[in-house]
This record gives sequence, C-alpha cells and structure tokens, in this order.
Amino acid sequence: MRRLPVVALIVSLACRSMPKSELSGALSGAPLPVAVARPGFVLATTTGDAFDFGARTRGRLTLLFFGYTRCPDVCPATMQSIATVTNRFTSEERQRLDVVFVTTDPGRDTPAELGRWLGRFDKAFIGLTGSIEAVEAAQRAAGVARAIRTADRSGYAVSHAAQVLIYSPDDSGHIAYPFGTRQSEWAADLPKLMERWTGR
Repeated sequence: MRRLPVVALIVSLACRSMPKSELSGALSGAPLPVAVARPGFVLATTTGDAFDFGARTRGRLTLLFFGYTRCPDVCPATMQSIATVTNRFTSEERQRLDVVFVTTDPGRDTPAELGRWLGRFDKAFIGLTGSIEAVEAAQRAAGVARAIRTADRSGYAVSHAAQVLIYSPDDSGHIAYPFGTRQSEWAADLPKLMERWTGR
C-alpha cells in the first residue's frame, strides 16, 4: 500500500487551544496544535446497524483508524499492535475504550468479511462501513485525506491515511499516532490516555 502523508486534522471554529505543555514528553504520539472536536458521522456496523460515531463514542477514550482488510502492511500491523495491548486489559479497562476501524474499501470489504478480519485481532473492535460517499464524508469529518484507489495486479490498491486518531473523554482530539508506533508505546500510552482527561 502506498501511504499518504500524515494529514493534520481540520481545525474548526469550535476548536479549543491546548497548551503543548500538557502533552510534551509524556506520550509517544504527536500532539495536535489545537484540540479538535470529536467528529460526527453515521456509518453501518458489521451487523448492519447504524452507528452514530459522535453519539455512540461520546465521553469515551476512542481510537479511530481508516484502512481496509486487503491492506498488506499498515492496517494489520497497526491493529495487531493495538490488540496485543487491549487483549491484556482487565474487563473494566476494556469497557472504557472504543477502537473503531472504518473501511476505506467498502466495495470489497463486506460487513461479514470486515467483522471476521477485525475479530482476528480483538472481537471488541468496532468495524464500520457504508457507501463510498459515506466513507469519504467520515474521512472529511475526521480531517484525514480521502483514500485513493489505484490499479494494481489484484485489481486495485487503496492508499489511505495511516494515523490513529485519539479522542479523549472530554470529546476532543488532542493527539494522533503515526504508522510505526510500537507495541511497547501503545502499552505505555493507552493507560495514560485513559486517565489524562477527565471529561465533562
């Protein structure tokens, strides 16, 4: 997969400034220049139910990632690194975290296939899909680059944003993690992220 450059999240008029000192040196991710609001979009789960991202994840630590099941490298590596950590959590810790994966290849990633693929990593991971237009709207809402399909020997590959977006219990995004974040970094940071912002 050809990765697109990490794209800065779109800053809306509703964004709040966040002093960089809140995050400096404490976490492995990249602090955002300003906090951004948790995005709102509606897609379908792997069981066909409507999932309002903003409403369903409100007040919770949420990891949001855009990718696809046929991705040869970035997506499985990222999901495996996160899952290795989340599978070690206690049930109480796991209930405080949502990991949401939005397919950028809804034409080939059927709900059943997406569910099976995510289940290989962590059965609690949430898979979302929809029309190309709906998925692109979700990418715009989250402020990431639109996925691009390019021809290859298998038919086509999908270039997509590779960062994991983090939304805290205060319903803002403060930090993003690039592709290549190590499992040890996720293990160190996820507990800190759970406690860092107390919410409203």
